[in-house]
Amino acid sequence: MIAVETALERVLAGLRPLAGESVALPQALGRVLAADLAARVSHPPLAVSSMDGWAVRAADVAAVPARLAVAGTSAAGHPFAGTVRTGQAVRIFTGAPLPDGADAVARQEDCRAEGGAVTVTVGIPPGKFVRPAGLDFAVGDVLLTAGTVMDPRRIGLAAAMNIPWLPVRRRPRVAVLSTGDEIRMPGEPLAPAQIPGSNGPALAALIEASGGLPMIVGIASDTAESLAGLIAAAEGADLLVISGGASVGDYDMVAPALAEAGMALDFWKVAMRPGKPLMCGRLRGTPVLGLPGNPVAALVCATLFLVPMLRTLAGLALYDGDTTAILGRDLPANDDRQDYLRSSLERRPDGTLVATPFAKQDSAVLSGLAAADALVVRPPHAPAAKAGESVTVLPLAGI
Repeated sequence: MIAVETALERVLAGLRPLAGESVALPQALGRVLAADLAARVSHPPLAVSSMDGWAVRAADVAAVPARLAVAGTSAAGHPFAGTVRTGQAVRIFTGAPLPDGADAVARQEDCRAEGGAVTVTVGIPPGKFVRPAGLDFAVGDVLLTAGTVMDPRRIGLAAAMNIPWLPVRRRPRVAVLSTGDEIRMPGEPLAPAQIPGSNGPALAALIEASGGLPMIVGIASDTAESLAGLIAAAEGADLLVISGGASVGDYDMVAPALAEAGMALDFWKVAMRPGKPLMCGRLRGTPVLGLPGNPVAALVCATLFLVPMLRTLAGLALYDGDTTAILGRDLPANDDRQDYLRSSLERRPDGTLVATPFAKQDSAVLSGLAAADALVVRPPHAPAAKAGESVTVLPLAGI
């Protein structure tokens, strides 16, 4: 067996970010930028008013009250075409261009409009209530960099930068293959020894949530012919993920089938619980990750290994989601495998996080994983721990 850290290094070895493609701005949510983006316009493009009021020459209102003749109106999208002369004012609205000749804005609550004139009652210095051109950003400013994940705020910024198409990393295509004579699709009739397959849908959801494109190729029976057919169906994927059959029992046919298809095996056992039978290799250049068949082990291993693979292919830095908490109950000493205990995670009024591992930790108890908030990480040979001691936890918000 190899350590978890070593396994992760070998799983990621040789992976490179995928090529870029262009997507329209409305389709960019969740996509990863493949290149830096520079503004194509300045924002605002010219000086504008930050208030409803009157555009004036500051020198004309140095002494108040000052009565000025109304020369016209400036509204957003409909600027005043002339020039503000001495003794004049232009009605202006928030976001409207500041007219030529004006250098300040008097708020409407500081003015009295009377027919064709306006009286300004408060002195206004130059630049008051004016947003200068390029206040936010200027043409050529690099505001979004490669590796940025596009969210609603950044999509709004790209739109303001006048960029309708974005260069993004291609989403990794991940073929998902489940195995086992006992596995059936959810909703299919079940014989007494058969069970609904949860790994395929769960892994597909995790892949999509992590920015990948899941391709469920099916459920293979425990025969060389069935496995060979579905392995061939995964051709063209950026990554092949197989759940079940990664061990060495009489019915574990995955490794031989992959070897027959041309896979070079790297490793197949990791010193962790749940998830010791984890397989890694390359099938004619395509990375292969073989996960345990037990649903909890499959999802824990996918969180620890598959998600970093997807982030690497997307050009993202690895996410270090570990944090610390105090134990909510005593734990016995650990053996030679790194343990990942399903736990609740609560925050006390003083801000302290408390992680309480569940009593049932069997790798087939999927309801426990669904109810868990975090995994308590126990290193190999960790001594017994008492409630109140500090431990490392991995929050499961991403699962």
